[in-house]
Amino acid sequence: MYDIVIETEISAAHQLREYCGKCENLHGHNWKVRLEVSCEILDKLGMGIDFTDLKKVLNEVLARYDHAMLNDLEAFQKINPTSENLANVIYQQCVHAIKTYPVKMKSVSVWESTKAFVRYYE
Repeated sequence: MYDIVIETEISAAHQLREYCGKCENLHGHNWKVRLEVSCEILDKLGMGIDFTDLKKVLNEVLARYDHAMLNDLEAFQKINPTSENLANVIYQQCVHAIKTYPVKMKSVSVWESTKAFVRYYE
């Protein structure tokens, strides 16, 4: 079994509705996002998936969130744009985007600071 992992960053703003504290105010983060997939079989080149292809998948998913106000996006109209919910939303979109590749989704991790992150997996 192989785990294949890439990381990138986005910048986005949010505010947590009904939160009693300073995070209820508009603020932003430089979010680090890690996508992890797995595979059992390598192709003839010895790859599970080309890093370039995996980066393309993640970058296309994240394009709608980078430099955005998360609260304004459809995905966060009914749920708070917490790190947990952001990781789940990104995970679900990546599941759909990698269907044509011979890999399986493992997890999405989202850091809102260098000291705090969440990992979502099924």
